[in-house]
Amino acid sequence: MKRPVAYIVLIWILGMGFLSCREDEHIIVAEYQRIPDPVDPNSRIAGMYLVNEGNMGSNKCTLDYLDFTTSVYMRNIYPERNPTVVKELGDVGNDVQIYGEKLYVVVNCSHKMEVLDARTGIRLTQIDIPNCRYVRFYRGQAYVSSYVAGVLIDPNAPLGAVYKVDTTTLKIIDKVTVGYQPEEMEVLGEYLYVANSGGYRVPYYDNTVSVVELERFKQVRKIPVGLNLHRIRKDDYGRLWVSSRGNYNDIYSPYGSVSSNLFVLEKKMGYNDMVVTDTIGIPCSNMAIHGDSLFLYSHEYDNQGGESMLTYAIINVRTKEVVSKNFITDGTESEIKMPYGIAVHPETGAIYVSDAKNYVSTGTLSCYDKNGKRQWRVQTGDIPAHMAFLKKINECGTLVFLY
Repeated sequence: MKRPVAYIVLIWILGMGFLSCREDEHIIVAEYQRIPDPVDPNSRIAGMYLVNEGNMGSNKCTLDYLDFTTSVYMRNIYPERNPTVVKELGDVGNDVQIYGEKLYVVVNCSHKMEVLDARTGIRLTQIDIPNCRYVRFYRGQAYVSSYVAGVLIDPNAPLGAVYKVDTTTLKIIDKVTVGYQPEEMEVLGEYLYVANSGGYRVPYYDNTVSVVELERFKQVRKIPVGLNLHRIRKDDYGRLWVSSRGNYNDIYSPYGSVSSNLFVLEKKMGYNDMVVTDTIGIPCSNMAIHGDSLFLYSHEYDNQGGESMLTYAIINVRTKEVVSKNFITDGTESEIKMPYGIAVHPETGAIYVSDAKNYVSTGTLSCYDKNGKRQWRVQTGDIPAHMAFLKKINECGTLVFLY
């Protein structure tokens, strides 16, 4: 197994004049580590951002960056690039996406979405959205799912919403009510599909996907799918793949014990909209689609057995068949304590799996080649979870991340 070299800690100095006016304050310095990842000068991908959630209430959300042009992993770059931001990124980073030249970080318990320059990591502004969860984009607009209410289990929790943000002015311009505690979203055609969880209304979870017509920005219908929905992805065949958490095998639930599952939605003859056509019968905590392959992991807890069962599967999205129960082929899955994030390099097919370990100490990020063999592993922040790939500025391979 390849091992990364020792940490190389570099101090990035912004200027002596700046330092002199902040000599009484502690300036956090990012950590830089070289990884054994060969640089492909012809690649259109410059790097990958990773958001570490940080434990709820700890205000420890951090931002890492993996530079593919130099094979350097940078830990906790946000305070270094933004030393005047007092509380840094905030409490629980729940999503990260890139649109145009901007990086969007959804910070759930801080009720905001941070907007950064995607090339430098420098903060542009923050957009205040209550209990925000995930962000997606379409034709110059950002769509942010929101629980609306405070962070609290409440059987009377209100319906959630999706906020519409103009990506030029970075202002909220509209809002639509959807189902209870909406999670991930996906744009397909002229519609936004929203996975509703109802997670605050335990044990009476939501089981629907809201369909929002983007032009009028209006919820036009709800599709019954499965209990406590979470993830949603589209494939190249016009289908939606939607995961449900179930009720964590709660035998005392009014629904009985309902396991996590994965559903396929597509248009069917005689129907105007998407319907559930297939239930895969496999638990799913998170997933990423690359070509015809859907990679997923699950950690489903068995209340009766008291054990957490881990799965790393591959599904052929064209045939809807499970082709492998373990995409990790070298046995190193035993070293992953709690898988918490997954992404696939859009060009090489390399699979990135993050490990939250015990949720309170630093996690790790592992890179597997397309054959499932681990290439390297690096230390991250607390609860590494969400990843986004940054493209180069142009096809000539211009270096795009400045440091």
